Amino acid sequence: MKPFLAVTSSPVSDFEVNGCTFEIGGKNKGRKQLKDAAAGYVVKDDIEYAFRDTIPLWHFGFLY
Repeated sequence: MKPFLAVTSSPVSDFEVNGCTFEIGGKNKGRKQLKDAAAGYVVKDDIEYAFRDTIPLWHFGFLY
C-alpha cells in the first residue's frame, strides 16, 4: 500500500505536502515568502533544470 500524501493549504506559501512547502511562480520568482519555512521549495515555470531548492514546474507534470 502506498503512503498517504497530505496536501494542504499553507499560511506561508501556495501549498504544503507532508511538511514540505511549495511556492509556485514564474521564472523570476524568489524565496522571499519561504524564509520562515523549514523545508521550502520554489516551483518555477519557464526553466529547464532544477537547482538546489528550485524545481521546474514541468517536473510536476503541469504541461500545456
